[in-house]
Amino acid sequence: MADANAPVELLVCIKCRAGMPTDVEGPRPGTQLFEALSAADLPENVTLKGVECFSNCDHGCSVTIRGGDDRWTYVYGNFTGADDAELVAEGVSKYAATTNGLVPWRDRSTHFRKNCIARIPPLEIPE
Repeated sequence: MADANAPVELLVCIKCRAGMPTDVEGPRPGTQLFEALSAADLPENVTLKGVECFSNCDHGCSVTIRGGDDRWTYVYGNFTGADDAELVAEGVSKYAATTNGLVPWRDRSTHFRKNCIARIPPLEIPE
C-alpha cells in the first residue's frame, strides 16, 4: 500500500492566459497562480512546479496533481489566477493526505468537482 506522506507534485501551467487578450502585457494568470502558490502553506510532501503548457487553453488556468506510481493523477481547469491559490492549496492538501489519490467526492470543493479535465489511473493498477 502507498504511503500518504509519499511525494506529490503540483504542476501549474505558467503560460495560461485564462481568457487574457494576447495584446495585454504583464504576468499571465497562470504565472500569478504559480507565484501565489509558491507563497502558500503546502504540505511538506508537495513539490510545486511550473510547466509550459497542458494544451487546455480553452479551460482557464490548469493544474495537475500527481503522486507517483500508486496514486491517481488529476488535471483541473478553470482557475483564474492568484485568487484561486487557496482553493488549489486546499485541494492538493487533501490529495496529498491520501494513499491512492482518491479524495472522497463530498470532501472536494465544488470547483474541483465541476472542473476535472482528466482523471488518469495509476501506473501500477492493483489487481
